[in-house]
Amino acid sequence: MASHRRVIIASVPDGPLEPGHFAVQSVPSPDCGEGEVLCRTQAFTIGAGQRAGLQGSASYAGAPVAGVVMGGTGLAVVEASKSPDFKPGDVVVGPTGWDELAAVKASALRRVDGAADASLHLGLYGTNGLTAYFGLHEIGRPERGQAVVVSAAAGSVGHMVGQFAKRLGCRVVGVAGSAEKCGVLTGELGFDAAVNYKAHDFRDQFRAATPDRIDVYWDNTGGAILESALFCMNTFGRIVCCGAVSAYDGAKPAAGPRGVPGLLVNNQVRMEGFIVYRFADRYDEARKAMAQWVAAGEVQTRTTEYRGLESAPQAFVDLLAGRTIGTTIVRLD
Repeated sequence: MASHRRVIIASVPDGPLEPGHFAVQSVPSPDCGEGEVLCRTQAFTIGAGQRAGLQGSASYAGAPVAGVVMGGTGLAVVEASKSPDFKPGDVVVGPTGWDELAAVKASALRRVDGAADASLHLGLYGTNGLTAYFGLHEIGRPERGQAVVVSAAAGSVGHMVGQFAKRLGCRVVGVAGSAEKCGVLTGELGFDAAVNYKAHDFRDQFRAATPDRIDVYWDNTGGAILESALFCMNTFGRIVCCGAVSAYDGAKPAAGPRGVPGLLVNNQVRMEGFIVYRFADRYDEARKAMAQWVAAGEVQTRTTEYRGLESAPQAFVDLLAGRTIGTTIVRLD
């Protein structure tokens, strides 16, 4: 009987994530049932939000369970199909999980251009890029000349948010966790300034980087960085709440940032959380626009890539530890 490998959740973490929370299994290869498509995974992406899913704090992800395949979005080639919508050889994106061979419902798959690199399909045109697109344009709504600050700015979503804001003519400041990342933001991705939140004088640097205060703050982190932004918001500013990575990896959440709700009230600031799925009926619109930006050289994508299925657990740990830049992708052999 043919077999394939997959990565399962060996145990649900109750502290910081470790590679040992996962295990590689060899199992019999699946058949595809009626309405399903058998997908040979080529690559999949890992995002910080998946850690919230393992905590059980992401309502859309369901409760974490040990012994099941680790979820995730992958780029795959169709090997067999019992759906009229797909045929062998089609290249698709969908919920393959950390699995070499997955039987996936046809309704969950999207056919893509096989000539384009996985980094585009899993990054810019995937959940990360869509989150940046709709969160900035529909929730933040920056205007030309306004100041936009992005936390976790070198991450999978943040590095796109900053570039999108630059396209709109904004002054963009990124907050990241190392001098190397700050250098990428300003030297390669067009950010006007970048601040290392690990610097001993971070708050002073943060204020210096926002001399005209902040009109739109994109929050990927929560915690102390959010607090710093709250004290620098302009009247009628907008805070886009996308994630809370500072509290994802088993650490005891810090006390809530000071200034809520006083600073929101006094400065008439709007603070709004969102999940990208609310814009699902407009995904094609966003992908078309972003493809044009790539073709025009207005947007660049950054990835950190790992090779081999067995590298996925360490890739996840590295991402949460801040060792990656851009979208984290695991390419299968």
